[in-house]
Amino acid sequence: MDSAPPHQAVLDEVGPRLRRLRAKRGLTLAALSEVTGISKSTLSRLESGQRRPSLELLLPLAAAYRVPLDDLVGAPEVGDPRVRLTPRTLPGGGTFVPLSRGPGPLQAYKLIVSDRGPEPDFRTHEGYEWLYVLAGRLRLVLAEHDLELGPGEVAEFDTRLPHWFGSADGHPVELLSLFGRQGERMHVRARPRS
Repeated sequence: MDSAPPHQAVLDEVGPRLRRLRAKRGLTLAALSEVTGISKSTLSRLESGQRRPSLELLLPLAAAYRVPLDDLVGAPEVGDPRVRLTPRTLPGGGTFVPLSRGPGPLQAYKLIVSDRGPEPDFRTHEGYEWLYVLAGRLRLVLAEHDLELGPGEVAEFDTRLPHWFGSADGHPVELLSLFGRQGERMHVRARPRS
């Protein structure tokens, strides 16, 4: 049974990759040594696998070949750390984009809400929601309250209450939503003095 670490295959391929790259560029060991300041014997041992690659050796080689270090060593893909926002359609019209990447007590969304019909279609479910209007006019009907919110205004409510929201004037409304499925509430720690 082979007990080599998983990255060993990547390290074993560095030498042959360096040899192929040098040949492709038409360089001799002497010419590469002159450009990088690395001795010919060290370059030869590195290409043959007799010398382990190190940053001190690989950085000047990457600079000489004008390639990223990852390409030079053939580093495996580790995934893209950036958040990829995938818009989804809201029932009744509009779009929402999940801003949170993983599971957690609170989830964040950006919503663009269009007019969802003349009469509110009330919903109830477990949780607690916080809405912040970025642009447009939002109509929020919460139980017996009928509210209109503009840019910069916030509403927070228990989603077990019958609620509905849509455009107040027929134009799209852009808003942020923080939603806690188990009723988690927002905790404001700092407020400006009046």
